[in-house]
Amino acid sequence: MQVNLYNTLTKQKANFVPLSGNEVRIYSCGPTVYSYAHIGNFRAYIFMDNLRRMLEYNGYKLKHVMNITDVGHLESDSDEGEDKMVKAAKKENKTPYEIAKFYTDIFFDDMNKLNIERPEIIAKATEHIDDMLEFAKKIVENGYGYETSTAIYFDVSKLDKYPVLSNRNIDDQIAGARVNVDPEKRNPYDFAIWIKAPQNHIMKWNSPWGLSYPGWHLECSAMSKKYLGEVFDIHTGGVDHIPTHHENEIAQSKGAFGKIPAKTWMHVEFLQVDGGKMSKSLGNVYTISQLQEKGIEPLAYKLFCYTAHYRTKLNFTFDGAMASQKALNRLREAYIKHKYGNETIEKNLLEEYKTKFIEAINDDLNMPLAMSIVWEVAKGEIKSNKIAELLTDFDKVLGLDLQNSEKYIENQKKLELPEEILELLEQRKKAREEKNWNLSDELREKLKQKGYNVKDTKEGMTIEII
Repeated sequence: MQVNLYNTLTKQKANFVPLSGNEVRIYSCGPTVYSYAHIGNFRAYIFMDNLRRMLEYNGYKLKHVMNITDVGHLESDSDEGEDKMVKAAKKENKTPYEIAKFYTDIFFDDMNKLNIERPEIIAKATEHIDDMLEFAKKIVENGYGYETSTAIYFDVSKLDKYPVLSNRNIDDQIAGARVNVDPEKRNPYDFAIWIKAPQNHIMKWNSPWGLSYPGWHLECSAMSKKYLGEVFDIHTGGVDHIPTHHENEIAQSKGAFGKIPAKTWMHVEFLQVDGGKMSKSLGNVYTISQLQEKGIEPLAYKLFCYTAHYRTKLNFTFDGAMASQKALNRLREAYIKHKYGNETIEKNLLEEYKTKFIEAINDDLNMPLAMSIVWEVAKGEIKSNKIAELLTDFDKVLGLDLQNSEKYIENQKKLELPEEILELLEQRKKAREEKNWNLSDELREKLKQKGYNVKDTKEGMTIEII
């Protein structure tokens, strides 16, 4: 079935066809590992996961690269301020490599909690310095780069067009700039591809221009080229990457090879909080762990993200997230009922549901529409294990781990029960396993006296407050 994707480069949806056979080559901008990734960051990685899963669902083979930025990302995307890794290292009195490992490990722990598929290739910037250096040399050799006392800059005036993604007016950008312009730049909007390191700078490498380090924009260009070639299928990131980072990636690839590196550019809109911008100064930047502390599972946040299309802003509230938690619980309960159901359902109805679902996900990842079909299936009056199988099939794209629904519900109930009750339940479970029915009945009565009613069903033991 045809896959249609919106391309930021062309500003329209189009039929997606891979450049090479059945393989889709993707590059995704990954985290700068100087601090904890927040839920706004993870909206982009949930989208990345849906894209992967949708393409796999359609039978494509993936070669997907995601970078880990552990050097070179300055506080401002416009080559201003200190390297974020170096600043974090000084603040926490650790080496940049210790900082990078700590936050990288936490990032992937959160990815696992969200059941996000890991790209085939994880590329750390510090492990690709030579690749970046060769890319920078190529740009300079082609006449697009020039040296100043502080950096090697990319001369955007040499390009046929700049910018190409945002179509912003470059003169307006210069007029509205908030930073001091380096007087050595040929053009105010030229950007650094290689930065000369001050004497006390922690992270630096030998280069033709002395001890120095790569610019953030160059990292992605060099690593995508290394693993995916000069031109690949899809580049993903957040809308904040459009005006500077991705524009500069395109400029660099045109300077080095005369080509725009990706055929299709896909961008995720911002996550707002309580109707406004997410900001540390406002105290409304939340991590996955902080949601868990408030009783919201990572998978419930993932489901929450499906309430809006990835190209529209999504407003996060704790009420909305809690509603998604309740919805996830209902979906799990519905799945379990179907799993143990034995009613007959017509095959053509199942096929109709599947066709609708595929049409939704293949239409530029319309997850809200896809979820409406999921709910229609889950709420069906006919309880059939065939429906459970269909929901499991849909979950290949949703990534909500529905096949383990019973485990999640059981764990949630355990978290809500007093330790004394949990201990009695465990004793009763053991008694039943040993076929000690008398003890099992005694423990059931004891639980009843304490205000809990236990039922034995084919799905297992359930408990409710009397």
